Amino acid sequence: MEENNPLLTNFVFPPYDIIEPRHVRPAMRLLLADLERDLIELESVVEPVWSKLVLPLERITDRLCAVWGIVNHLSAVKSSPELRAAIEEIQPEKVEFQLRLGQSRPIYLAFKTIRESHDWHSLNDAQKRIVQGKLKEANLNGVSLDDPEREKFNNIQQELEKLSLKFVENMLDATKNYEKLITDKKEIEGLPATALAMAAQKAVSKGYEEATAGNGPWVLTLDGPSYRSVMQHVRNRSLREELYRAYIARASSGDFNNTPLIERILELRFEKAKLLGFKNYAEVSMEMKMATIDQAEKLIERLCSACWDSAVKDMEEIEFLAQAQSAMEGDRLNHWDIHFWSERLRECKYDLSEEESRQYFSLPRVLKGLFSLAEMLFDIHIEAADGQAPVWNEDVQFYCIKDKFGNPEAYFYLDPYSRPSEKQGGAWVDAVVTRSRALSTNGSSIRLPVSHIVCNQTPPMGAQPGLMTLREHLLTKQDESLVSGTRGIEWDAVELPSQFMEYWCYQRDCLRRIAQHYQTGRDLPEHYLFKMLSAKTFRSGSEMLRQLRFASIDLELHTKYTPGGSESVYDFDQRVGKKTHVIPLLPEDRFLCSFSHIFHDQYEAGYYSYQWAEVLAADAFSAFEEVGLDNEKAVKEMGFIFRDTVLALGGGLHPLEVFVKFRGREPSPEPLLKYMGLRPVKDAA
Repeated sequence: MEENNPLLTNFVFPPYDIIEPRHVRPAMRLLLADLERDLIELESVVEPVWSKLVLPLERITDRLCAVWGIVNHLSAVKSSPELRAAIEEIQPEKVEFQLRLGQSRPIYLAFKTIRESHDWHSLNDAQKRIVQGKLKEANLNGVSLDDPEREKFNNIQQELEKLSLKFVENMLDATKNYEKLITDKKEIEGLPATALAMAAQKAVSKGYEEATAGNGPWVLTLDGPSYRSVMQHVRNRSLREELYRAYIARASSGDFNNTPLIERILELRFEKAKLLGFKNYAEVSMEMKMATIDQAEKLIERLCSACWDSAVKDMEEIEFLAQAQSAMEGDRLNHWDIHFWSERLRECKYDLSEEESRQYFSLPRVLKGLFSLAEMLFDIHIEAADGQAPVWNEDVQFYCIKDKFGNPEAYFYLDPYSRPSEKQGGAWVDAVVTRSRALSTNGSSIRLPVSHIVCNQTPPMGAQPGLMTLREHLLTKQDESLVSGTRGIEWDAVELPSQFMEYWCYQRDCLRRIAQHYQTGRDLPEHYLFKMLSAKTFRSGSEMLRQLRFASIDLELHTKYTPGGSESVYDFDQRVGKKTHVIPLLPEDRFLCSFSHIFHDQYEAGYYSYQWAEVLAADAFSAFEEVGLDNEKAVKEMGFIFRDTVLALGGGLHPLEVFVKFRGREPSPEPLLKYMGLRPVKDAA
């Protein structure tokens, strides 16, 4: 097993096609034993010299990140009971080693010596960032605690990792567990052809072999594409209500109940913060962020204030439309009515429906257009490299990014479609390996970065390609892998590049690049283009308020919630909801039970990072507007500056310094408000 274990081979690209759950336990145990020996050796000879501290530490960290990253990735995109069991068994051993590494006194003291030495000023910016980051990480890992406190800290960390894993498993199981069989097409009147085909396909997978899009039966689920289609299009209000109530109650009862896990996670985080000398867990989180708690709260408050009147107006408009069409719910809209009537308002206001526009956004065409944009902005070339790397699903695509001379610069996998039976919802990017000079192989001078890009779009139906709505939509030069790509970047700045690219999707030329009818090949008609651009700020205030609820409840729970106190986590959520929802939340709303961002991912006391990064992204895009979007030469020049600062520097500089290098000043929220249609253009600074 050891010799043939694919997780332990010296791969350039992971052998995803042959990795199985049975490989996880033996591979991780052998790896951890090797890394423990390497760590003991490093501690015995460590010196406060770069080559004898950072480089061997980088090798240890990289091997663990690479192998465990592959296991975690498969858990997210190809989950199975066997893989879950393997991860659950081996995770405590992995966490134990991570704590051992993070609490190493010899390594900590060596970094401390470098920081306090006369040679400090001879280090470059990236090296200084690594030293400062490692000192901060060590303190947050409890390196300074005495033995009894360190033991308590480690027990807390072990339990938190276990609870986090269980939380996301419960959410995935609860989502997968809900199915609604429909046999009468009248019950789903209004559901678009794409959604009907998807529901019939789901029925076939459940044993209804004769199911068709036209005649059914159909199976509805709480998976994103299915759920959204029902809420937007099905006229049957009682069915919308049933799915809505099921959706907000996911993982809140029975075998999949996350409520006790949430309470315990918050309790443990509070205890961890106290052990480290902080008042609350948000203070711990902010140690690795750009913003302070006060700055994050002020941004949320400002955006809430800017969005509220717009959201009230949105609600008044859809209420008026419902009343005008004599809908029974016209006098009192509820949560399961909002998306349905909003979609009807979009159709009335702009003579445009998402389902109609979907025909112009096939995945192949969208990718071709977005790649063309990236190539123009950053002077690169993106080409398909399918077959060069093994993949975990037949729908996964593989790409190579090359420089203008044709030399490879990076690689990425794209896993575009929803697979509710085995894949987590949402969209994310993570690294397989980062760019590194020290860890190069095969005689090359640089190891190139490899990443995963994971989405959950509507999958292809028969001969029809994956059709997207417009809303469904690696260029680091940092050679120090510990601050390469997204590593070492303060978490609230990580989303800047991806959100920046989203702004281009609403520019006329970019829309023309990515839109073409999937059957006729016809370009997007001018009247469609005009409607889409006119509708780009449709309900922007309401949508932002929804995100601000998530950001606000996250900070509230991590600053003010008292474990075992008189107020439950749901009391906190209800109070936040009054500030962010024009219609009060239902008393039985249990959205927190599926809020994996803060109870499983890395956004705890940091969900505001999306809005923080949006401010950065909007301001960055405004730089291109200022030089003139129709001036291709100036846009290219600005794109090269963006590439050589925001993208290339990675975590080698503080993100505020990186932004100032690009923009020439600190960021302003005014461009974001302008793009959302919440401020006149003349107000933007």
